[in-house]
Amino acid sequence: MFTGIIEEIGTVTGIARGVNSSRVTINANIIFSDLKLGDSVSTNGVCLTVSEIKTNTFTADVMHETLKNTSLAGLNTGIRVNLERAMRADGRFGGHIVSGHIDGTGVIRNIKKDDNAFIYSIFTICDITKYIVKKGSIAIDGISLTVTHVDDTNFSVSIIPHTLRETILADRKTGDIVNLEVDMLAKYIEKLLLEKDNPSTPKSTITAEFLAKNGF
Repeated sequence: MFTGIIEEIGTVTGIARGVNSSRVTINANIIFSDLKLGDSVSTNGVCLTVSEIKTNTFTADVMHETLKNTSLAGLNTGIRVNLERAMRADGRFGGHIVSGHIDGTGVIRNIKKDDNAFIYSIFTICDITKYIVKKGSIAIDGISLTVTHVDDTNFSVSIIPHTLRETILADRKTGDIVNLEVDMLAKYIEKLLLEKDNPSTPKSTITAEFLAKNGF
């Protein structure tokens, strides 16, 4: 689990491509203070498992499903990536709940200066925008951001100077593909509502009387 607050920008130093998978090596600095084999690292929003650690580099395997559904298929050596270690239980929760499981991708349609900020407008499919609400949260390439506008196939976010400096959004340009993860609370609520309206859904036998009788 992650927060969407990027810790640092890493650089891809190697890619070993298989038939339907790849093995990616990334150089960084900050995250190695306590990084261990098997740890999760959000890489442009994708949860990857560390399989090898060397001096200031870690390696992770990227499976076929991930390559099909994220922008990681387009990685090359020299490309910068957003990095975040898994959230600590005793840390500050500055962003929102981010799982690292990408819902889909979007395409940057427009980048517009807005005083001291930049407005990024992103095109995506309605199966994703249906979970996006104005003033709600979304993770773009692993960055926790607030939505300023949304319609059937587009949404916008406002990027402050600090976010541009500390993430790869400054590298992005019109036409680039970005990873998207919607707020998972929206998906859980949808599932619960659908199950509630489905007559075939098994009804719970847990009642207030049952709980009281059993000491709850």
